[in-house]
Amino acid sequence: MYTLLLALLLSALGQDTKPPATQPSETCAIEKVVDADTIHVRRKGAIEKLRLLSVDAEEKFSSFTEASGTKPATVFGEESAQWARTFFAGLANAGETPSVGLAFPNGREQRDVYGRLLCHVLLPDGTDFNLLLVERGISPYFNKYGNDEICHADFVAAQARAQEHTLGIWNPETNRAQTAGAPEARRPYDKLLPWWNARAAAIDAFRARQKADPDHAVDAEWPPSLERGAQASKKDDVEVFGSIERLFDEDSGDLTVLMRSGEKERALRVRIPKDARAAFAKLELERMNEEFRQNYVVVRGKLRDTGRGFEMRCSDPEAWRVAGPEPSLPKPAKQPAGTGSR
Repeated sequence: MYTLLLALLLSALGQDTKPPATQPSETCAIEKVVDADTIHVRRKGAIEKLRLLSVDAEEKFSSFTEASGTKPATVFGEESAQWARTFFAGLANAGETPSVGLAFPNGREQRDVYGRLLCHVLLPDGTDFNLLLVERGISPYFNKYGNDEICHADFVAAQARAQEHTLGIWNPETNRAQTAGAPEARRPYDKLLPWWNARAAAIDAFRARQKADPDHAVDAEWPPSLERGAQASKKDDVEVFGSIERLFDEDSGDLTVLMRSGEKERALRVRIPKDARAAFAKLELERMNEEFRQNYVVVRGKLRDTGRGFEMRCSDPEAWRVAGPEPSLPKPAKQPAGTGSR
C-alpha cells in the first residue's frame, strides 16, 4: 500500500511537463517492471533489459541489494517500484500487454556495464517517462554519466519544480517515517548533485572536442569511436576519454588499466610497463573511482585494435590528465565550540 506522501506527489502539479517532440525509434511490449528505472521488454524476439537514461530512483528492498551509503535501499524506493508496476500495467486494457516506445540519444544505441540498453521510454501519449520521474520527485536528474542529450533543459526545469514543491525525494519527511521496523535510510543528495554535475561538465567538454575532431577525441565506452581512433593512430596520437573500471597486475609485472565499457569484449586496456609503474604512483590511479571526486580521465597515445578489444601502451604519466572540474562539495557543518571527540 502506498503512503499518503507518494499518493500526494503523484497527483501534484496537475499537468506533467513534456519535452520537445521526440519520436520513438521502435515500440516494444513490456515483460517485467523491475523498479521505477529498470524494465524488461520484448525486442526483436528476445527479452531486453532497459536502463532509463538520466534517472536514478531510490533502491527497493531486496536480498540482492548491496548496502551503500550513497544509494541505500529506502522505503520510498520500495514504494516507487510498486507504483511503477501499477503505472505500466495501467497502460493497457485488462488481459492485454502494455507497450512503450524507445528513444536513443542521437539514434545511437549504447549499453551500461551490466549490458542494459540505455534509452528514454516514451508512453503511448508521447510523455517521456524518464522526465516524468523527475517531474514528480521520484528520481533526481541523474547526470552522473552526462547531461541528457535529448532534453537536458527540460530535466533541469523539472527537477527545479519538484524541489520547489518538495515532492518525493525533495520532501524532508520522505523516508523519515518508517513502517514495519524498516531501517531509516536517506540519500545524501546535497553531496551527490555537485559530484554528478562535475562529471557532466567533463563529459560536455569531451563531447564538444569530439564533435570538432571525432578521429582524435575518442570515447572509451563506445567501440565505434575506438575503432575510428585506432585508424587515426596509424598517423597521429589520439586522446581517449573515459573512466577506470579496474586495475590488475600482469604476470610480466606490467599494470593494466581496464577502462569502463558497456561492451566488455571490446573494452580498452591501457598497459603500463613494469619499469614505468613507479612514475605513475603520483597519479593515484587506484583512487580514480572514489566517490565525490572527478572520475574521468584523458589518456594520450597510440590506440590499437587487437581484434579482441583495444590497447594502448603508456610509459609517460604526463600522457594522463584528470578531465576536470572537481566537484564543489558542501562543507561539513561546524561543531559547536567545546564539542568533538577526546
